[in-house]
Amino acid sequence: MEISRRDLFTIGGKLLVLASAGATLEQITGAEPATEAYKMADHWWGMIVDIDKCIGCGNCVRACSNENHVPDGYFRTWVERYQVTEDQQPQVDSPNGAIDGFPPSTHTGVKSFFVPKLCNQCAHSPCVQVCPVGATFVSPDGVVLVDQSYCLGCRYCVQACPYGCRYLHPDTKTVDKCTLCYHRITQGLTTACCENCPTGARQLVDFKNPKDPVHEFLRHNKVQILKPYMATGAKVYYKDLDGSVR
Repeated sequence: MEISRRDLFTIGGKLLVLASAGATLEQITGAEPATEAYKMADHWWGMIVDIDKCIGCGNCVRACSNENHVPDGYFRTWVERYQVTEDQQPQVDSPNGAIDGFPPSTHTGVKSFFVPKLCNQCAHSPCVQVCPVGATFVSPDGVVLVDQSYCLGCRYCVQACPYGCRYLHPDTKTVDKCTLCYHRITQGLTTACCENCPTGARQLVDFKNPKDPVHEFLRHNKVQILKPYMATGAKVYYKDLDGSVR
């Protein structure tokens, strides 16, 4: 899809009008108004994932799909199964995003484990940098969101995301992705995927909260992010991430 200069000036003008009208983040994202106690500047959201605890049940994928009305065949979060052979070559599968879990493994290699994937809520997001109209942006509390009323469906952000976390919604023709359940966390709740994980493999964390257990977790565990060489400032941290994970 090509974008003309006329399109850019028109949409840019709309953004300025929206800002000058005092539009709130809730109006842009469609989320319910945050509670009075919620102050965006006091938070910086992310997630920790303990791979050893993930059992590949698919509860997180189903919960996300139901909570966010994700269209069939698309995923805001999914789970991959890594089966690593003796030569360290991983065999990776994720049947239907693992929404129904995984079939029994016939793997006879060295190790097998599950890796949940989702938007990494990057502090230096490539998707934000390439969006020609500012439809993709980072909220003051560190969540990467999409204003679908301005999204052109150009797919630039889909191509720029190094984690494969974005898709074009088949009905709206605008980009969709994990919002870290923004409509829930601003109400003092956790994400749907974390709430429904039976083993606590996924935990929503607030890096600005000095009392958040994430600080103790980071001090006492070896953690990694996906594709650190991309310098995205990813805020999803994995405990003991195997070197075969891509």
